[in-house]
Amino acid sequence: MRRHGAMATEGLQQTLLDPTRFSIVSLLAATDWAEFGFVRDTVGLSDSALSKQVATLANLEFVEVVKGYVGKRPRTWIRLSTTGRSALGRHITALQHIAATAAEHGIAHRVERGPATA
Repeated sequence: MRRHGAMATEGLQQTLLDPTRFSIVSLLAATDWAEFGFVRDTVGLSDSALSKQVATLANLEFVEVVKGYVGKRPRTWIRLSTTGRSALGRHITALQHIAATAAEHGIAHRVERGPATA
């Protein structure tokens, strides 16, 4: 049951509340395929930290991962899946709704004078 005046959180993706995962998914939304090293360097993570985050996102089918070679060097490419793109869109819409609702409530509650200061 929702409290009167409580802000809706419908559309928020719990996985994307983590700033690191949100950054990864947002970056991937602007690319087709991104090389692992590019994502690592742009988001500012170690290889192991990015691997863990990508595994979490892949388990939710938010990203697709392809491993291959460039010459003899192993490479990993990542891209945002249709599911991930949709989840990101819903998440951003929900955040915008929360911010707009908070602003509306704040404006409606605005008072000319606050507590007196000593």
